Amino acid sequence: MSSENAPESGQPEQLALIRETVRRAKPRTWRGAHLAEELPVARVVVDKGLLHLDRYYDYAVPVAMAEAAQPGVRVRVRFGARMTSAGRREGGELHDGFIVARLPVSDYPGVLAPLAQVLSPERVLTPALLKLSRTIADRYAGTLADVLQLAVPPRHAKAEAEPSPAPLPPPPAPDPGSWRRYQQGPEFLAALVGGHAPRAVWTALPGPTWPDEIARAVAGTLAGGRGALVVLPDGRAVARVDQALARLLGGSDRHVVLTADLGPRERYRNWLAVSRGSVHAVIGTRATVFAPVHDLGLLVVWSDGDSSHSDPRAPHPHVREVALLRAADEGAAVLLGGLSTTVEGAQLLATGWARPLVAERAVVRATAPQVRTVTDTDQARDAAAQAARLPTVAWQAAREALRSGPVLVQVPRRGYVPRLACERCREPARCAHCAGRLEAVGAGQALRCAWCGVEEGDWHCVECGSFRLRAQVVGARRTAEELGKAFPGIPVRASGRDAVLAEVSGEPALVISTPGAEPVAEGGYAAALLLDGWALLNRPDLRAAEEALRLWLAAAALVRSAEQGGTVVVVAEPTARPVQALVRWDPLGHAGSELAERAQLGFPPVSRMASVTGTPTAVADLLGLVRLPEGADVLGPVPLPPLRGEEQERALLRVRPGQGGALAAALKAAQIARLALRGSEPVKVRIDPTDIG
Repeated sequence: MSSENAPESGQPEQLALIRETVRRAKPRTWRGAHLAEELPVARVVVDKGLLHLDRYYDYAVPVAMAEAAQPGVRVRVRFGARMTSAGRREGGELHDGFIVARLPVSDYPGVLAPLAQVLSPERVLTPALLKLSRTIADRYAGTLADVLQLAVPPRHAKAEAEPSPAPLPPPPAPDPGSWRRYQQGPEFLAALVGGHAPRAVWTALPGPTWPDEIARAVAGTLAGGRGALVVLPDGRAVARVDQALARLLGGSDRHVVLTADLGPRERYRNWLAVSRGSVHAVIGTRATVFAPVHDLGLLVVWSDGDSSHSDPRAPHPHVREVALLRAADEGAAVLLGGLSTTVEGAQLLATGWARPLVAERAVVRATAPQVRTVTDTDQARDAAAQAARLPTVAWQAAREALRSGPVLVQVPRRGYVPRLACERCREPARCAHCAGRLEAVGAGQALRCAWCGVEEGDWHCVECGSFRLRAQVVGARRTAEELGKAFPGIPVRASGRDAVLAEVSGEPALVISTPGAEPVAEGGYAAALLLDGWALLNRPDLRAAEEALRLWLAAAALVRSAEQGGTVVVVAEPTARPVQALVRWDPLGHAGSELAERAQLGFPPVSRMASVTGTPTAVADLLGLVRLPEGADVLGPVPLPPLRGEEQERALLRVRPGQGGALAAALKAAQIARLALRGSEPVKVRIDPTDIG
């Protein structure tokens, strides 16, 4: 095994001497076997995601593996083995890896261990994918091995043995269709057909047409002879775009889908079709952004503000950032779209990196529903409205809408009553065992801790001694129960984490949903009630306003237009900026205001940040070792809720634009130094954290 860099080319005599040295070492390298005559060294990235091992390692290539052991293939190697003077191996464990290069010599002065096995001759790690993965690992202070686990799906031997279909010729250029509703929409599509690389931040109009608009952008790219890649936040959105593409292109032969729901064999088969160049269009969820599309011409990211686009696994890359880096490197077009606009999208527009794709205000007004605002204190006169926990205006809107179709009710919290407090002193109800919050899981059932799951049968307030509780937040199941009583005879359907509905019929019904789980209604909803807006707006997070507006717009976009009688009632403070943006249907203006405010405060995306989370001792230890770029700010540490009984703290590190790479490198070096000093307490480092409180 060796260091990361290959030796520089020298004089022929020197290279001959080095090769002769390698040949003489063959008996010591693998007893009873011979090395490949040509390029006898394989440089390997080993699947061992430890920061201090984030480098390449050299292995000897046995002659029996010389043909199959090509750059990009999967191999197994013995990592940490020691070679004796007799050429025998001692110790070490077998690990998977990828060959990244074949070399004539190694700069490692010792004896090379041989490759243990070539798992497959399929070249799954292309040079472009390796370069992208290395860039992402450096940007997010992670390891190449961790990124490759996200980028390359696990091997499935049966799928690999199946032949991929022959590539089809480019389809004809599509008609612009509903892209005509957008300023410069047809021009954007024509640029894709012409093989150009336009970059746009697209604020989609409400209604059911956005999947078809994405499909037309993909078809235009294929017509121009290039490949397209679409990343969506969940399987339901993928299914809608899949259907739209099949309708537009006359079948599903020209594109593949990549989601975890497909299963290992089908997913790997589809991935191989892309890798082999048989298919040039792919749609899917988060990991699809790494799909090795040949001659990539378009990257589409839909709803980039959705938290599903941020990978929960280390090093936590965000789909939007991966897509932008990849597009810049491969010269591809970018379509960053959604019903709302993120602050990052607004920054791309402000810097001129991308151009807006929006509709004129008259078109927006013609397609958007009517939005009405009301506070949750407006309970007033109607007894039925009080029983349903609805302001009178919302109750009346639901009653009128149920005459012509379904009504969507968005509730910010799942469960029955997920948050309780003392009725007398308002002290939050806590578990006696772990201090977690107590919740009611059903009518007449005992309270249960949301953290440890222990039931609490005889709760009383530790502050005032009261035995009476009040609901701080009412969940979706309790709301469904109350609305069912207020609207007798009306079917009530629920969509949430336990069972997410893809669609519902156009018949009158009450559809209770948590944010993000709203099903599509046939013909659109007659009305939507957005309840407990304060629960979204009052979250202690920098993105609370942006996220609240995104969730409201996603629900409101499923409602019929105002011309068709569609109404949205949002129960929140009418003067709040996100509420006003919803009333005007102006997500781009809201994102611009948020960006200006962030610029004044020095918060992302106008700066780069990282979070450091762990025990107080571990956080202080890392902060003492890290060598931050000049001008960096350290915010905190501040206490966090305990984790498994241990105190937790978090510090935020902020640097100026252009210093993000230096910040990531400094944090990675500090983590490696802690490992060298045998720091036992782990510290979680996250670049560009999504939850800045």
